[in-house]
Amino acid sequence: MPQTNEREVVTVGILALQGAFAEHQVMLQKLSLKRKVVIVLIRQPEDLDKCDALIIPGGESTTIALLARLAGLLEPLREFLKAKPVWGTCAGAILLARAVAGAKRGGQELLGGISVAVERNGFGSQVESFEAPLEVDGLRESNRAFHGIFIRAPVVMSLDPTPTDPPIQIISRISTSLLPEGQTAVPDDEDDTDPRDPRTIVALRQGLHLLTTFHPELTKDDRFHEYFIRECVLPTLSRASSPAA
Repeated sequence: MPQTNEREVVTVGILALQGAFAEHQVMLQKLSLKRKVVIVLIRQPEDLDKCDALIIPGGESTTIALLARLAGLLEPLREFLKAKPVWGTCAGAILLARAVAGAKRGGQELLGGISVAVERNGFGSQVESFEAPLEVDGLRESNRAFHGIFIRAPVVMSLDPTPTDPPIQIISRISTSLLPEGQTAVPDDEDDTDPRDPRTIVALRQGLHLLTTFHPELTKDDRFHEYFIRECVLPTLSRASSPAA
């Protein structure tokens, strides 16, 4: 049987403490790439040692943080963020932020990694969940809208990079005209058409990391997972394997 070259394998961890980790696993298994994708479900610190990248799923951010602390994972996750690509969806996006508003009593532990502030449940409660077509820069077939599923989704309140942080690249915004009637992340007395308003941002990149406030894993569309591997993970592996590295 032919042996697989280690450089032909991409190992992606999924934080599997709570939330939609199984759905991310299914999406990664669907990908058709030149490199084989190996999936590791992360439940203890030593699992991270096997991984080239990590996905933090949607779920309940406070619960995920609590379980990560109990498993001894918080500090290992923070160290992982410093060196390898991480993608957070919905609750995962909250955990990747450097500041959060609307936290539960007792506060919200964060991993940091992306220099944004977010508001939990910024688009409303569970009953105010909604779906909307999104234009996304860089996806395969980018002229075809991506179906965004927003469930108690966080809202990006500000972009706060320091002079030494990597630049933030906005890859998708939502038009407030697509929100359900009577629902908006922007107060009625403010201009919700300003394209610079951070509250319209639903997907962004900073350095190695990717943040989406919605749930790509709950669709049947694997283009965001392909984007993460292609744009965030593979370039990191290429640099690591180059002779100059």
